[in-house]
Amino acid sequence: MSGTPGQAALAEIAFCEQVLAKGGATVLTETLRGVGQPESWTSYPEGEVFDPQSGAQWFYHSHHPAADEAEHGHFHCFVRPDGADGPIHHLCAVGVDPHGRLVRLFTVNQWVVGDDWLAAEPTVSLLPRFDVHMPQPNYLVNRWLTAVVAAHEPTIAGLIRARDAAIARHAPDADGDARASRALEVTAEHRFTDASAR
Repeated sequence: MSGTPGQAALAEIAFCEQVLAKGGATVLTETLRGVGQPESWTSYPEGEVFDPQSGAQWFYHSHHPAADEAEHGHFHCFVRPDGADGPIHHLCAVGVDPHGRLVRLFTVNQWVVGDDWLAAEPTVSLLPRFDVHMPQPNYLVNRWLTAVVAAHEPTIAGLIRARDAAIARHAPDADGDARASRALEVTAEHRFTDASAR
């Protein structure tokens, strides 16, 4: 495939969306297949998705969207570099609208996902490891999410670095730990305004 890795990943995003659309589906309908009414803050699919070869893992949080809120929910993306029993590190979250289209990428404070803390540069080095080749819940969903992270790797790397800077600036909680402060949830975000960049 010609072009840069980022261009190839953007092409894969479009390909996955086009194939899903042929069947009247989206990444969101396939992620929530069989779910009657998604519950807020419940992780989908049940048991999450983990690729034992790459250590990539993800789950989706469904929201009840407000009238003025474009985002339906978001995919939380992780890597377990030492396998299923090893530490888990959050890379980013991928927000989508009710049609499964990208809305934003963002990072969160540690308390939000309860992962094993890893500083920015070692976390950035894990981004290429996010590569999901699993049939559940849908292979195209897994390839789409893998391609989203690959296509926007420089942006996500910047968000991870901004995460650490935001936490360093933030006042600690009563126990002296800014990473546990509920006053800081989203640490950095990138919103998509140009559909062609998705």
